[in-house]
Amino acid sequence: MIITLTANPSLDRTIELATPLARGVVQRATANHQESGGKGVNVCRALSAGGAEALAILPGHADDPVLTGLHAAGVPYRNLPITAALRSNVTITEPDGTTTKINEPGPALDQREADSLIDLVVNLSMSASWLVLAGSLPPGLAPDYYAAVVRAVRARHGDRAPRIALDASESALIAAIDGNAAPDLLKPNAEELSQLTGLGQKDELEDQQDLAVEAATRLLARGVGTVLATLGAKGALLVSADGAWHAQHPPITAISTVGAGDSALAGYLLAQTSGARAPDCLRQAVAHGSAAASLPGSTVPTLQQTTPDVVTVRALSPANTPLHP
Repeated sequence: MIITLTANPSLDRTIELATPLARGVVQRATANHQESGGKGVNVCRALSAGGAEALAILPGHADDPVLTGLHAAGVPYRNLPITAALRSNVTITEPDGTTTKINEPGPALDQREADSLIDLVVNLSMSASWLVLAGSLPPGLAPDYYAAVVRAVRARHGDRAPRIALDASESALIAAIDGNAAPDLLKPNAEELSQLTGLGQKDELEDQQDLAVEAATRLLARGVGTVLATLGAKGALLVSADGAWHAQHPPITAISTVGAGDSALAGYLLAQTSGARAPDCLRQAVAHGSAAASLPGSTVPTLQQTTPDVVTVRALSPANTPLHP
């Protein structure tokens, strides 16, 4: 069982345009899509589509469109009832794949609700192999909320605690890494890798694999178990104490990049829980992310829609990290 926590879920609406986005004029959409979303929800949808046993944990009242959407899609979930409506996010995609996102802040959670959400995660995670903490935090939650979740789960379950995967950004990401609750798996993009380490800018980290490996290795020194860094069109990087690998998919026609990183994380977990070696986990991550980017909106791929056989994986040699072939 893989459990995901989405503290700030959303109803994701995607609008497709036939021409480039223009400010101040009326444009007509050619298509629109709507899915239950938020990073953890997207990961859970992709895991379910891949045949894994997964459970999404999120706040929201039973009639909220995000929850009814999950029910309609057959995605298992447990919700913490709240009275406020969950947020909506709007994505606009242009013919060349350019994506513009407008994200609402989401409903505020009070301290009782925040604590109850942690209790729900702790109680449901005993038999889980992985716990995925993903996405932004809603108003009212402290930046170290994810760190608090990790500490609570590990304190309750000890050696039986699930492995923790984290995919967050900005203050929530920094607080989780700087505390004593470092995750077993961290999934930053190039911008977040730069933000965490101060090493290079986004474009530099995407273009210079050695620099990206060095940044990831610095995170290992801070207690992170494994770094899965997505580098946009430049593929992805996997760095752990056992070595480092880079993987890239042949060029695709990107329709929407929304949720591609979430699908990449799901692909990694699908392979890892099936017993695959690290390079093949990375291979499936890149295959999943590429397949998601070729689909409309935040649609997640099935295993049959991914093409791991065409992904090229290359072993690297990070400084101070032994590489085992």
